[in-house]
Amino acid sequence: MTSGATNTPDTPDTASATSTFSVGGEYRVGRLGFGAMRLPTEPGPGREAALAVARRAVERGVTLIDTAHLYGWGANEELLAEALHPYPEGLLITTKVGVVRSGPEGWAYDARPESLRAQVERGLRRLRTERVGLLQLHRIDPKIPVAEQVGALGELRREGKIGHIGLSEVTAAQLAEARQSTAIASVQNRYNLFDREHESVLEACEAAGIAFLPWRPVAAAAEADRSSALATVAAELGVTEPQVLLAWLLARSPVVLPIPGTASLAHLEENLAAADLRLTGSQRRLLDRTAAPGQQDDQR
Repeated sequence: MTSGATNTPDTPDTASATSTFSVGGEYRVGRLGFGAMRLPTEPGPGREAALAVARRAVERGVTLIDTAHLYGWGANEELLAEALHPYPEGLLITTKVGVVRSGPEGWAYDARPESLRAQVERGLRRLRTERVGLLQLHRIDPKIPVAEQVGALGELRREGKIGHIGLSEVTAAQLAEARQSTAIASVQNRYNLFDREHESVLEACEAAGIAFLPWRPVAAAAEADRSSALATVAAELGVTEPQVLLAWLLARSPVVLPIPGTASLAHLEENLAAADLRLTGSQRRLLDRTAAPGQQDDQR
């Protein structure tokens, strides 16, 4: 496996120089995308600001935006449609299905074929489109055979309602099993400098040319104990620690497409500026040696 070019200590790393990636061989997108989960959807100033952030992201050249049915139970999809429809050419909005509301605050797996079809149909209406370019299974439902779940999505793809199929929070074994039934264009797993539990999944994606969308790419900067390596590299480059985390992900593999999210225009600009950062070989090695703390999980 190749994770980057070999560099002398003071030579900029060239692994992140490739600025685009072809998702499913169809959608050529910029490798630094945008995660819409954090955008407020309730009426009021927060929603107006969220609309402005989504529009600014596209104005600044973002061509991959990630949402999900889970995010506000459809409200996030509706927000993006309000902000961006009619969608500009080349913009890939990817959404996720496979979990449903359970109780006032909870969620539950539901990847029964009939449920997936209903969820996709509702998502298409909320996004105001007849085809979602990339549809991701938010979680593998442990009650349903994997082949049955991805098979149902494959049927929707044959009907023209889905362009490509992705997975989220899967193991390397689950990815391999799903690929026996249908082509998989993307995997969205939790992954960042401090949390590399899914290293084997990333390696499998790299070997197969599958897009790998790491979520929680920069949250670790605030939640983990301060890393002296991270602080050192940020100081050397004169940038913020979250920007270094994004630069590290972009340098990690050409199939990595980080999707940092924010509801702030200033933070959006900060995140997007990370696409222009180039780590030196010595900086990469220093960061690579950073130990990963305990793993986290949430509803992402």
